[in-house]
Amino acid sequence: MTTDIKKSAEARMKKAIEALGHNFNKIRTGRAHPSILDGIMVSYYGSDTPLSQVANVNVEDARTLSVTPWEKQLVPDIEKAIMKSDLGLNPATAGTVIRIPMPPLTEETRKNFTKQAKSEAETARVSVRNARRDAMGEIKALLKDKEISEDDERRAQDEIQKLTDKYVAEVDAALAVKEKDLLEI
Repeated sequence: MTTDIKKSAEARMKKAIEALGHNFNKIRTGRAHPSILDGIMVSYYGSDTPLSQVANVNVEDARTLSVTPWEKQLVPDIEKAIMKSDLGLNPATAGTVIRIPMPPLTEETRKNFTKQAKSEAETARVSVRNARRDAMGEIKALLKDKEISEDDERRAQDEIQKLTDKYVAEVDAALAVKEKDLLEI
């Protein structure tokens, strides 16, 4: 019984780490990376479609992305979508290829992105702790219903706390890497 609770809690904690990685990818560093454009939606035959489903996104060099739409008439729509995004990018079109130069980060934008990264990390920590809280509640309910002994409860709580500590440490490590990325010049 307690093993199922632990597995469920660990799965939720892993999802929090995955979500943190996904959110960190959206925070722009000075380098070009295709995942920066993951959240951009393009109007395609009347429905909003992710950019990656209507175009190829490639890294040309360390500071330039190139977007090649699969249909030529999508070029202006993709350009508008990139400009409307809150990424602060200015695409330049050359025929059917849209080039997106990554502007260098100013000290102020670096600090703002670092704050955003810290906020995302805190959200992930809260998710991990919520998974712990829920698992502990389930274990206490099992003890109350006399389905497990007090020793089993203590053992399960210790194991869940160890899992929590492990995943919080992963969040902190990911944040340290992202901060280092953002603060490098």
